[in-house]
Amino acid sequence: MIRNTIRDTVAAITRTCSGEDVFITDGEDVCLPNRGIIIGIIKDLRRVIFPGYFGDENISSTMPDYFLGNMMTEVYEALREQVELAFFYERARKRVSPERTDEEIRSHSARICEEFISRLPYIQEMLLMDVQAGFDGDPAAKSKEDIIFSYPGLFAIYVYRIAHELYRRNVPYIPRIMTEYAHGKTGIDINSGAVIGKYFFIDHGTGIVIGETTQIGDYVKLYQGVTLGALSTRKGQQLSGVKRHPTIGDHVTIYANSTILGGGTVIGANTIIGGNTVISESIPANTRVSMKAPELTMNTAVSDKNRIWD
Repeated sequence: MIRNTIRDTVAAITRTCSGEDVFITDGEDVCLPNRGIIIGIIKDLRRVIFPGYFGDENISSTMPDYFLGNMMTEVYEALREQVELAFFYERARKRVSPERTDEEIRSHSARICEEFISRLPYIQEMLLMDVQAGFDGDPAAKSKEDIIFSYPGLFAIYVYRIAHELYRRNVPYIPRIMTEYAHGKTGIDINSGAVIGKYFFIDHGTGIVIGETTQIGDYVKLYQGVTLGALSTRKGQQLSGVKRHPTIGDHVTIYANSTILGGGTVIGANTIIGGNTVISESIPANTRVSMKAPELTMNTAVSDKNRIWD
């Protein structure tokens, strides 16, 4: 009978919950941050960073100061609550040392969120340079508005720049929730721990991976399928905090489907990496790197019966 099946299934899941350390089962009144609310914060912040683009409001006919002040107040309150939840959960999991009191967690969370709000002008400045990089670097772009509205690369960079500020302040869970949301929407996986300079452009974007300890300089351009990754992660958690991903200098262009691996790998400034290359050692500045093109064989004497395109 279904009742017996459900009873047995509930018992089995309950036993798993009590035995695994990924579940809270000690009765503490804590929970993880709310993914839906965090996605809402990302959407609201886009209305702050790019006012007039992503909401119903008409900035030209309203008071911008009032609109932006109200939006930032709402973002601050929502974010503070989620940051508190993250730290309370970490304390319950005994991952915070030294352990903070409730008041210390609330005070610390408020301070982080205030610092975050104060960084929004800087984030906006960086993103406007990223928009300029997209417009300057893509002849298919008809306007900067095209890039702000439509380019998945810019959206992924936007979310990264927001999440990076929280990562720098050691906020648990929330930075990864943010960047994985962008990853799911765009196919672009930028870890919030990466350090990325100004005037950054991702063209097309699908399949790009940028690892946690990657460092990217200014005026860098990536095409689809680029991986900036680690040589090996077999040691797992032993590599936490270790530089595992490459360093990319200023004014570097990396073409489609190229892979650059290793924490000691440095790509020098003004270098061009051709498509489909695999690199695991440093490249000096002012270098062009490319794979030797495979030989192309053409047979012009094709009979009509073999023309598969007809």
